[in-house]
Amino acid sequence: MQASIDPDAIAATERLIRPYIRHTPTITVDAGDFGLGSMPLVFKLEFLQHTGSFKPRGAFTNLLTRKVPDAGVVAASGGNHGAAVAYAAMRLGVKAAIFVPKVTSAAKLDRIRSYGAELVVTGEVYAEALAASEARVAQTGALAVHAFDQPETLLGQGTVGLELRADRPEIDTLLVATGGGGLIGGIASWYQGRVRVVSVEPEAAPTLHDALNAGRPVDAPAGGIAADSLAPRQVGALMFPIAQRHVATAVLVSDDAIRDAQRQLWDVLRVAVEPGGAAAMAALLSGRYRPTNDERVAVLLCGANTTAVNFAGK
Repeated sequence: MQASIDPDAIAATERLIRPYIRHTPTITVDAGDFGLGSMPLVFKLEFLQHTGSFKPRGAFTNLLTRKVPDAGVVAASGGNHGAAVAYAAMRLGVKAAIFVPKVTSAAKLDRIRSYGAELVVTGEVYAEALAASEARVAQTGALAVHAFDQPETLLGQGTVGLELRADRPEIDTLLVATGGGGLIGGIASWYQGRVRVVSVEPEAAPTLHDALNAGRPVDAPAGGIAADSLAPRQVGALMFPIAQRHVATAVLVSDDAIRDAQRQLWDVLRVAVEPGGAAAMAALLSGRYRPTNDERVAVLLCGANTTAVNFAGK
């Protein structure tokens, strides 16, 4: 696999993982349906991916391009990456151990268990689960599959941008929720400035926002409603220079704005996304990102592992 994270390498990655992932669709709605000015608004429905998030793209890239030892693979995750690695391991016949913190939602725990992986719940936040996973790797020699700070992970996530470019070449701006930065780093590597890529993070977990202000990855708070998907201690070292070159801006949204975005996406589209999956839309609804009148905007809805809709109830 080509080591550089660029459009050619992302295109090669897409061809490799194509048999294992879904090319997720897009839809166009009138932004006026959300109380915004009347304009076309594109949604990339990546929550329709296997396991309910974009993460299988990076997971399959890792397992298909790196040598997996007999000890299998180990991953630390807020939930979605763990589910993706567990799913990829199941599909490819590989053993997997997934380490998650106590903040991981029940929906994500159920996903991981359903794919047959060993599940270890440890630590209060992602960084503590990561440390425990690293100890397991040192003990067993298993292959570590990092959620965001791994070249193969970035290449896999970059295929989201490749699909969107193919399906919606007209867009000017793409809003992307950011945690460790694997998704936005891969997408920005694909577009390389051809589209305005905007990072959206919770105020309680301003990882990339603070890093860009500091000029380097720095420790940031790791809290808020989306802590199980958008709250690592630091943004990835591999993606940070990519963000400096190719991410146009980083905006912050409140937990209340994320909740409101979840509610409006359900009310208007009957789409139930998790808090991290709604963060990008929250930037538009809260006015933290204001497009110009003729700007053609797309929003990435990246995850839907939530118990917000209870079909067992009345």
